[in-house]
Amino acid sequence: MPNPPTRLIAHLDMDAFYASVELLRYPELRGRPVVIGGGRRHQPVETVDAATGRPVRTFATLSGYAGRGVVTTATYEARALGLHSAMGLMKAAQLAPEAVLLPTDFDAYRKYSRLFKAAVRAIAPRIQDNGIDEIYVDLTGVDPPSGNTGVREPSDDTWTRVRAVAQAVKDAVRAATGLSCSIGVAPNKLLAKVASELDKPDGLTLLPADDVPRRIWPLPARRINGIGPKSGAKLEALGIRTIGELAAADPAWLVDHFGRAHGAWMHDAAHGRDERDVVTVSEPKSISRETTFERDLSVKRDREELSRIFTALCVGVAGDLRRKGYVGRTIGLKLRYDNFRTVTRDRTIPWPTDDAQVIRRAAGLCLKRVPLDRRIRLLGVRIGTLCPAASVGPAPPDIAEATPSLFDET
Repeated sequence: MPNPPTRLIAHLDMDAFYASVELLRYPELRGRPVVIGGGRRHQPVETVDAATGRPVRTFATLSGYAGRGVVTTATYEARALGLHSAMGLMKAAQLAPEAVLLPTDFDAYRKYSRLFKAAVRAIAPRIQDNGIDEIYVDLTGVDPPSGNTGVREPSDDTWTRVRAVAQAVKDAVRAATGLSCSIGVAPNKLLAKVASELDKPDGLTLLPADDVPRRIWPLPARRINGIGPKSGAKLEALGIRTIGELAAADPAWLVDHFGRAHGAWMHDAAHGRDERDVVTVSEPKSISRETTFERDLSVKRDREELSRIFTALCVGVAGDLRRKGYVGRTIGLKLRYDNFRTVTRDRTIPWPTDDAQVIRRAAGLCLKRVPLDRRIRLLGVRIGTLCPAASVGPAPPDIAEATPSLFDET
């Protein structure tokens, strides 16, 4: 029987999140390989069947794709064909030309992100937001909602209770969103993160510390969050492939090869030791949005399209600020040219804002400070020097003067 832990931390990861949101919208695609990452031209086309009068949707596929887009995420059926996030869409088209290609819709993904996090908070309020599709949850001392029953293994009362709580969280997420998630519960964040990946999709995995040798040590060392490609390759070159082999390594030897801090951390991590707290309040340093174009855009020939995208980025940043309850003063522009050179410019305004027009005006002034003689590959807008909106009064009326950006000038 595993010993009752002093704390219980869950890692919740939504299953193939973006793709799963799209399958809610297009249920006829369930069971098919689907890739998210296309642009607006890959929107499904709706027609009416002449014989039945019913609407019919036609979906784009990867077949014949030409461009430099990348896979944002893919359904598990697509992953079985070798497709994965960050893969170039042209490469994906070679592997699975008949896979369905859908455009990304980050507004929808953010909406479902808010829904699932609110559902979790209603049961276990101490959560650490770790991104759009994952959170850590402190389940220490949390009881199942009224009416929820415990389940079998492990038989210790603490683990029986926490399984019931975790199942209640999964049920609440599905009720709020229609989506599945995978949850790992362990004595700390490091083990909870690994546990949440063991039984995907729709998994619920309990990982007492006593189970680390049996369940964790056989896994590749790269499965530890924090051991990246370079460290993983170096470990393998040194003859260490599994977490168990890493745990058995001499700590002094690891320090010699990886440095005092990283070497000592790797040894602790392999043994499942992690003292980090669930951080429930984290002040963001900045908020940004950016987009990489499917083709390089010219300021001369594509001014209208660039202006539209520029406005949408500023509106998106303003919306993110308001949802999070912040205003900011330092507004920045990011530009990547067709030769991959990247430039950034910042401008600090006199009063903190979450207004899209003010953000666009300041970003437009930044734009006037960069050369626009090459085609543009990427455009981004950010805002920093943030503070809570509730701590700032309304802006003085003389601050808002309209200044067009170069994208708007004729």
